[in-house]
This record gives sequence, C-alpha cells and structure tokens, in this order.
Amino acid sequence: MTIPCTAQTDKKLKYVRYADDFIISVKGNKKDCHWIKQQLADFINGHLEMTLSPEKTLITHSSNCARFLGYDIRVRRSQAIKRGGSGQVKKRTLNGSVELLILFKDKIHLFLFNKGIVIQKNDGSYFPVHRKNILTATDLEIVTIYNSELRGICRYYGLASNFNQLNYFAYLMEYSCLKTLASKHKTSLVKIRAKYKDGFGSWAIPYETKTTKKRMYFTDYTKCKSPSTFIDLKSSAAVTYGYSRTTFESRLKAKKCELCGTTDKQTTYEIHHVNKVKNLKGKEKWEQMMIAKQRKTLVVCHHCHRHVIHNH
Repeated sequence: MTIPCTAQTDKKLKYVRYADDFIISVKGNKKDCHWIKQQLADFINGHLEMTLSPEKTLITHSSNCARFLGYDIRVRRSQAIKRGGSGQVKKRTLNGSVELLILFKDKIHLFLFNKGIVIQKNDGSYFPVHRKNILTATDLEIVTIYNSELRGICRYYGLASNFNQLNYFAYLMEYSCLKTLASKHKTSLVKIRAKYKDGFGSWAIPYETKTTKKRMYFTDYTKCKSPSTFIDLKSSAAVTYGYSRTTFESRLKAKKCELCGTTDKQTTYEIHHVNKVKNLKGKEKWEQMMIAKQRKTLVVCHHCHRHVIHNH
C-alpha cells in the first residue's frame, strides 16, 4: 500500500477578474487544469453563447510566465536564504512567492516607438529623439506631458520585481524631452540644459503661480512607487494646469503662432475662440491642439486664422 505525500483534498483554486480578462490559479495537476478549462468553456458556450479564445486561454506551469493585465506572472523558484524571525532562523523567503514582471518588449518598447520617443539604430540599441507633434506646446507643457506619461507607466508597474529596470526607460524619456525642448528653441541639448539648470546639478522649467515662483522638475521614476507621491502630483498638476495659464495679453505679446510656430514680426496675430472644447471633433490640427490643451482659445497668425475659419 502506498500513501501519497500530499492529501488528494489539498487542492486550491483562485479566480481573479478585471473587466473581460481573468486568470485562474490552480494548486493541482495538469489533468485538473484541463478539466477546469473544459468546464469553463462549456459554461461560457452554454450560458453566454460565447467561445474562449484558443490563443489566450492557455495552461501555463507556475514556473513559466503567464500574461495578465500587462504583467508577466510566475511563481519564484529561489534558493536564496535569509535570516528572519525572533530566532533568526534561516529560510528561503522568496521561494514559492508570486512574482510580477514588466513586459518591456511588448509594452515599454512599443510605447516608446508609438510615441516617437526613440528610434532603433542598426546595432539594435535605442536612441532618443525629439517629438515633432508637441513642438508647438510651451516648455512647461512639454515637460508636463513627459512627466505624466512617465509617472503613469511607473506607477502602473510599481508592483513589478524588476521595477528598477525602468531606469533606462526614464533615461530615454528625459533625453527625448530635452531634445524636444532643444529642437523647439533651435539649439543644442547641452545649451538647453544649461539654460534651465537649477544650480544643484539638475534642470527644471521655471513658472509662476499666483503667489510665488516655482520649478517643474523632470520626474524621478524611483519616487513614483510611493503612495504619497500621488497626492503631491495632484497638487502639482493643479498648479501647472490652473495657475500657470498665460493671459491673452502675454500670449499676444509673444507674437508667436501656436498653430504653425511662426514668429514673423511683420504679420498680425489674432485669437481664435470656440464656445466649448467638448464640441470639437478633433479632425483638424487646431482642434486636436485645443483638445490636448483643454483650452478654448488659440493665438494664431493671420494666415492660419483664415485657414481655421474656412474649415470651421
């Protein structure tokens, strides 16, 4: 008579769902997994009149990565020993724990290419470049766009065990931001960094609030994991989007078309106004710009204004 090393009742199942994505973890054998998958397929087909996607509905061993909500998930097989507890007992603290990993190739790299932040060189390495589609934004808005994108990704992947590998992503984002500012002012990266140096070895964009002068720094990705950072960022965003808005007068005095970017002193500059931003369809470039800035006005040159009115 043989006795199994574990009881046959020692089986567990956990189900996690977000919207139409779900994952099921099974403590059992592969036969159990196939049975559960068939039961699930029968239920969805019979009650919901839908079918499971064969490409997405997979059975994966816990030592391999299963993909869920932008993460790769697996169970660690670690032999690392650490002392812990009151008796300073040696134990393998990581072994058997769930590990979340960032999908660099399918998520991070794809984001960089889609946004036009990097190009790939012949040797396969990435090279940061300026973004042409935001050159007409103010310096403060350019840094705010990059900060918002960097924070969003870093906060989402804050649970990943390989979070520190985002340092290269943050580097590419910062230098693309600097190159965008340099291209906007038709200067070099070194000169634009010197222009905005803060005196402490870093750089930042100065701006004014109702009460004082402040600086908008490029986001430190390592601080995006802290829960308190979210509160700080909300107040920072309120300052950026609320109090730093330039007046009609100062925007007109700048004598720069916010649509085509011309600074011709011989032409006249006018303000184009719409009643509601939400009514814009986003088909024209000027509509896209108003929607992105959530601003009902644009300072444009006479030529651009005629074009806008003709197509409005």
